[in-house]
Amino acid sequence: MANKVEVKELLDAGVHFGHLTRRWNPNMAPYIYMERNGIHIINLYKSAAKMQEAGEALSKIAASGRKILFVATKKQAKEIVAEQAERANMPFITERWPGGMLTNFVTIRKAVKKMASIDRMKKDGTFNTLSKKERLQVDRLRAKLDKNLGSIADMSRLPGALFVVDITREHIAVKEAQKLNIPIFAMVDTNSDPRDVDYVIPANDDASKSIAKVVSYVADSIVEGLSERKSSGKEKEEGSEDKPAKKAPKAKKSQLETEVPSTDPQDKKDMKEAKEDVKLQSKQETLEKARSNDEEE
Repeated sequence: MANKVEVKELLDAGVHFGHLTRRWNPNMAPYIYMERNGIHIINLYKSAAKMQEAGEALSKIAASGRKILFVATKKQAKEIVAEQAERANMPFITERWPGGMLTNFVTIRKAVKKMASIDRMKKDGTFNTLSKKERLQVDRLRAKLDKNLGSIADMSRLPGALFVVDITREHIAVKEAQKLNIPIFAMVDTNSDPRDVDYVIPANDDASKSIAKVVSYVADSIVEGLSERKSSGKEKEEGSEDKPAKKAPKAKKSQLETEVPSTDPQDKKDMKEAKEDVKLQSKQETLEKARSNDEEE
């Protein structure tokens, strides 16, 4: 269960400040409380409820073992998102969004493997056999790959969900996730369209305090989901240890122990007679036999 969100904390963090009224998106009207000095004010009660809803959903995704990809390339959000994503042990993109990151994931994985192959070259000594110019080129390539894709090196498959800060800026990431039916969680300001997002968190996505407040809450929910997964895994292990060991299957009788029919002709004759004695008579045969016995008497 996600922690309760305090409205006063959101107010102190400035989550309620929206954009200028002339830059608003009419689809955000349900989340706007009022207008003051030409700026829209976001309804923090709705923000708190939506944060809690998103936190519970993210906790479940994390507990299922899927990854949640954090996306924030804004200057004021980069460090905050990177720090919180690392704390939750989740992949993140804080530099330029690589086009086709989701829709062309195979190619992105090849680039990540290229980075791993350069690391292997440095370990096994192959790197030192290259010329000075080649070493410099390889180092530059490694640095470039690490800058753009280093944070998603551990992401071996498509993420279970996407968490985005400012969907207007990260519209390509949102479109790719929509194409692949990946659930989108996002901080949505008054100038964005909430219809593109599955789990809307109406909040100020420009102030670093506001971003820190929402992203830290999301990270806490993910950490909670991961700890649940760990504890349930331990319970299963303990349960399997408590179960009694399976009984060993009974050994089959050896060929000598099994009964072998006799080949002696006398034995065969005795067996035949015994079978005839044991044979059950039908009702008609029994009546006929009884009549014949009466007649003889």
